[in-house]
Amino acid sequence: MPPEAAPLLQAAGVDAGYGTMQVLWGVDLDVRAGETVLLLGANGAGKTTFLKSLVGLIEARRGSITLGGEDVTRMRSSDRMRLGMTYMSELAVFPDLSIEENIRVGAQALGHADSGARVEELYGVFPALRDKRRAPASSLSGGQRKMLGIAKALAAEPRLLVMDEPSAGLSPLFVKEVIRILSDLRGRGLALLIAEQNIGFLEVATRVFVLEGGRIRFSGTVAEMTDNEALRRAYFGLK
Repeated sequence: MPPEAAPLLQAAGVDAGYGTMQVLWGVDLDVRAGETVLLLGANGAGKTTFLKSLVGLIEARRGSITLGGEDVTRMRSSDRMRLGMTYMSELAVFPDLSIEENIRVGAQALGHADSGARVEELYGVFPALRDKRRAPASSLSGGQRKMLGIAKALAAEPRLLVMDEPSAGLSPLFVKEVIRILSDLRGRGLALLIAEQNIGFLEVATRVFVLEGGRIRFSGTVAEMTDNEALRRAYFGLK
């Protein structure tokens, strides 16, 4: 049997924080090409800090981060994006820009010649955005903003999409719609790393990492996670 391919993303022993406050201790996590990984944890667990260290918005104090086999630990965010990693923050969009301007910002790494075609392609995936393309993002509902945020992140044609709390501020109906869209994206070979506290996203995941107090407390398949009675009771109240 041939050896297993190296992960698309590999974080090894990552420490990170802000000023004198350390938030992460020795975090290990990997994402394989085309895989959906869920990073579960409560508010304050360190999920956003970890994602920011992955995409280069804060510097890892210790450890290493590789993307596609290349060490990106000290690399600028823009260079990580060029290697195929995009980031969707909880805010997701620029409220004062129009819908189309938001998508074009996401596509800017493609160059002017290709961005227009990519914008039109994404309107095909998110047709509700096409009719409002000139409207400011601030005019959208919370769920529509999240759709725009996903479109903006996809505009750069990433290999890996890193998402911070895509369910934040959404009604249960819109959460289901986001999960449906992510299920479709998974079928297209895009790798996803989703930081969430909503266990509904287990539906789209292949593997799960549980972050608590800045440390990984569990890693394994969705089946292994849901079979772990102590984990169910301690963290998520799964029945």
